[in-house]
Amino acid sequence: MKFALVTGANKSIGFEVAQQLAQKGIYVYLGSRNLENGVEAVAKLKAKGFNNVEVIQLDITDDESVIKASREIGKKTKVLDILINNAGIYGGYPQTALDATIDQFKAAYDANVYGVVRVTQAFIDLLKKSSAPRIVNVSSSQGSITLHSDPTYKYYDYKGVAYLSSKSALNMYTVVLAYELKNTNFKVNAVCPGYTKTDFNGHRGPGTVKDAGKRIVKYALIDNDGPTGKFFSEENNPETGEIPW
Repeated sequence: MKFALVTGANKSIGFEVAQQLAQKGIYVYLGSRNLENGVEAVAKLKAKGFNNVEVIQLDITDDESVIKASREIGKKTKVLDILINNAGIYGGYPQTALDATIDQFKAAYDANVYGVVRVTQAFIDLLKKSSAPRIVNVSSSQGSITLHSDPTYKYYDYKGVAYLSSKSALNMYTVVLAYELKNTNFKVNAVCPGYTKTDFNGHRGPGTVKDAGKRIVKYALIDNDGPTGKFFSEENNPETGEIPW
């Protein structure tokens, strides 16, 4: 049996990813900042017949919480095969380059960048014990500098400086991490789930959480011949999925 950790898994896309992984027989740890919400999420999955799920209290913006979660999971399993860095925030409105506050930038980066770094570094030793470790950093095509400098890009006018720049930073972390692990069995990729209807965007996105979950799970389960150090958005490139940084 393989073991996976999904951060921000108590609702929306994270919950769907956890469910789809569980459907494939993978034991899933659902990371949840609020333990009660995580318990409720696990109860929903168990009511559907999934007993291969477990909640882990995990606040990615808190060093102590991340370390504690890594120790707890380390006591339960000797190996972690999949890490889905899903948890993140938008950072509030407005987000113009001239009006966004430093606090907005700090909040967005603390969750979307530093949080991913915290979790990845805390769980890397468990991941290294897997024969086929996979890391998926849930990014956004909104973090593509190439796309956002192109006036023909369909979301060109959807600017939000704190959020967009945090995802660009996450993308660079993905590139560097993949580079450092290039001579191993690790596969590390950034994946955009698409503009999905969730609490995150006030339920404005046209996509479904099911489709978003599939896009993420796909790269969590790629074989050893699969890509690494790439950026994928099937919404923007249905053919190959890969999009420019």
